[in-house]
Amino acid sequence: MVLTETTQQPAGSHFLKEIANSPNQSLLPLTAKVNSQDHLEIGGCDVTELVKKFGSPLYIMDEHSIRVACRQYREGFANHYSGDSLVIYASKALNCLGICALVGSEGLGIDVASGGELYTALQAGISPEKIYFHGNNKSPQELREGIDCGCTIVADNWLELKTLAAIAQGTSTKVMLRVTPGIECHTHEYIRTGHLDSKFGFDPNQVEEVFNFLQQTPNLDFVGLHAHIGSQIFERQPHQDLASVLVDWLKQAMNLGLPVRELNVGGGLGIRYTEADDPPSIEEWTQAVAKAVEEACENANIDLPKLICEPGRSLVGTTGITAYTVGSEKTVPETRTYIAVDGGMSDNARPITYESVYRSLLANQMSASANKTVTVAGKHCESGDVLIKEALLPPTTAGDILVVMSTGAYGYSMASNYNRLLRPAMILVHEGNADVIIDRETYQDLIAQDRLPTRLKANK
Repeated sequence: MVLTETTQQPAGSHFLKEIANSPNQSLLPLTAKVNSQDHLEIGGCDVTELVKKFGSPLYIMDEHSIRVACRQYREGFANHYSGDSLVIYASKALNCLGICALVGSEGLGIDVASGGELYTALQAGISPEKIYFHGNNKSPQELREGIDCGCTIVADNWLELKTLAAIAQGTSTKVMLRVTPGIECHTHEYIRTGHLDSKFGFDPNQVEEVFNFLQQTPNLDFVGLHAHIGSQIFERQPHQDLASVLVDWLKQAMNLGLPVRELNVGGGLGIRYTEADDPPSIEEWTQAVAKAVEEACENANIDLPKLICEPGRSLVGTTGITAYTVGSEKTVPETRTYIAVDGGMSDNARPITYESVYRSLLANQMSASANKTVTVAGKHCESGDVLIKEALLPPTTAGDILVVMSTGAYGYSMASNYNRLLRPAMILVHEGNADVIIDRETYQDLIAQDRLPTRLKANK
């Protein structure tokens, strides 16, 4: 995949025309507009003024867009599925107290993949009844934490399942099984998780043996099955195929007298990173999944299970942007012009990791003609630290505010302190208010866990 922006990319204000009713289909948050200063405004807040107040780089999340996405998922299942349902947020996309509390206030549960994510969700006030604990190599300590709080633990392999059975003696622990359905999706190989060659889940030839084990382990309350076939998926057919595979296994478990009552189809709905991206809407996705599960259950002659899904990227991806301050410029004759920003691979690892493509604009020049092709480079000591290889922008000067769109998912959650850069602040904007939900790190934070042996201290 080539990191390029189309040579026909228009000025920043054009991106407002791309805003759709379904947040995952928009390049900018739903509240984006151009104000009287020709500046980008999100959630009633001028982005350039936010940078003045909070500094840059700056993650900006739009509360309204997140709430709309949550409601569309929840209402989509309520309208199209005849049984019970639950939407749980795949918090690996962006896990912090503020975001967990926000989606929780919309009635969603939380999918966590580590003890740290579990702790954050609990501290945000999420009920353990709505927390599902994933991961392919949960430690004994993490399993104990899941048992103690009473969440549902998604067992990924034999070691986890047998460790759970041993640790959970004297308790009743809710357990789901993650199974590998063998379904391929047209997405990046690193984010395909449902095909057979995957580190995740029990293989199909293990399912019968696992069911027999659970029959003989009464302290594990086997509530249902889970599968996840990948992320950034635009196709609906793989999810429809998944329903048939999972329902067949669900019926097999029921025939053995196991108390299965939930079916988790994972998440994976894609978002719009460029104008060329055309993902289904949240409404279309929920309708397709609900119909597929209902048809599979009818064919299998079983009652409808509680239907669960785990959106992450499609809840927060396009609801967030990252604002940078433009710095130096370098032109390599007959090759390219670099403009540098005050962040890079430490606040957005996806371009260097996945060759991900993004769109950009100048928040302080929304109507200026975008007629200059530049490479947006980060400030790290790495030649590969490039956010966008060929971005079409207006002419820039030091101090301009460059915005990269659709960075709400996997920006902060994959951020690092490479070169000892400070991880950025994150703010939540809503109706003209801006609240800090993650503080910008300080130099003191950087060395807080460092320890200097006495023998290495320099003589004064």
